Amino acid sequence: MFQKLKNKEAMLSVVGLGYVGLPIALEFARKMKVIGFDIKPSRVEKMKNHIDPSNELEASAFEGCDIEFTSNPEDLKKAQFHVVAVPTPINKHNLPDLNPLLSATRTVGKALKKGDFVVFESTVYPGCTEEDCIPVLEKESGLKFNKDFKVGYSPERINPGDKEHTLTKILKIVSGSDEEALEVISAVYGSIIKAGIFKASSIKVAEAAKIIENTQRDVNIALMNELSLIFNRLNINTYEVLEAAGTKWNFLRFFPGLVGGHCIGVDPYYLTYKANELGYHSKIITGGRFINDAMGPYVAKQVVKKLISKGHKINGSRVLIMGATFKENVSDIRNSKVADVYKELRSFSVNVDVADPHASSEELMEEYGYGLVDKIDKKYHAVILAVNHDEYMKLDESYFKSITVENPLFVDVKGVFRGKIKEMTYWSL
Repeated sequence: MFQKLKNKEAMLSVVGLGYVGLPIALEFARKMKVIGFDIKPSRVEKMKNHIDPSNELEASAFEGCDIEFTSNPEDLKKAQFHVVAVPTPINKHNLPDLNPLLSATRTVGKALKKGDFVVFESTVYPGCTEEDCIPVLEKESGLKFNKDFKVGYSPERINPGDKEHTLTKILKIVSGSDEEALEVISAVYGSIIKAGIFKASSIKVAEAAKIIENTQRDVNIALMNELSLIFNRLNINTYEVLEAAGTKWNFLRFFPGLVGGHCIGVDPYYLTYKANELGYHSKIITGGRFINDAMGPYVAKQVVKKLISKGHKINGSRVLIMGATFKENVSDIRNSKVADVYKELRSFSVNVDVADPHASSEELMEEYGYGLVDKIDKKYHAVILAVNHDEYMKLDESYFKSITVENPLFVDVKGVFRGKIKEMTYWSL
């Protein structure tokens, strides 16, 4: 199979062309013939014109690529090696939403032929590939798993906004349904990954490895957030404490903040769901999730308290939130905890404006029910720097004073302006 792909006698497909799938598709397309499939025709048209809908890749990334972009599932029948890289979100009850994954699996199943390979990259709980996806592939294709087609799992490690740790520079975990599958999948990915390949002993191990990567970060950030709650009551700055503690050689450098996005804020729920299914109720992981999910409302309540203490009337006061995406220098608003800050402030009848140089006002309106201000031309009682976009890092206190009333509050969620705000009341996590 690898030789056929290498010699362009066979085709590889990537199903789902988001921030994970598109870079993979383009990288493979420099070595072999690729079909890039996405269910949204509007996204496909953009990619045909060398535009990344996720705003992560430059137009030059599309150059020199042997790739056919399509939204027609019939085109997948031309491929013999399929990579599935669709989102795995959670629903409003914080339970896994496998609908996008199972829908993509059904689509691939209908295109499956004898001798084909399917590799899943979507983050799932251990056992999902074999227990949920493979039966769908068998049903839709009429083929027998491991006899007629092979399956693997290779977790994505893309970090949105990170221009240093890009796809080819990150060690890739691969796994296969048998030895042949493992060797073929290793060879295929090894053709594009410069950092090397790690062969996991089983699909379940690879699935578990991915999910604990983000769970570990979530729990550590939750500890920092809980410390910030304690230190706030002690009236000491969390970042100053972390700076001092960080002088020890083995102190782990994690920081408090709003934990959103479609990885750290989501993946732990997949693990706790599976644990509950097996009769084990997680304490540390669910505790960490509770703390991190509560930080948006906590920030908003602190703003309200401090505005009251400064003599400002809350009903009708004006607050500007700078940043709406889930992290700095990206356009992705999915599961952004800034929305929680906004919602909580509005519950106190505060007038809230939101600005962001990267986010789409239309997407925010559709997802959360509010848009972005066209320009910052009001006087605010408080400014909340929620997301550290590069554009905001160039600002100084004189700018923030120019857009605020007398005796204003400056909230620096991640402490990046610590020591630089002298004339405004300053607060951070």
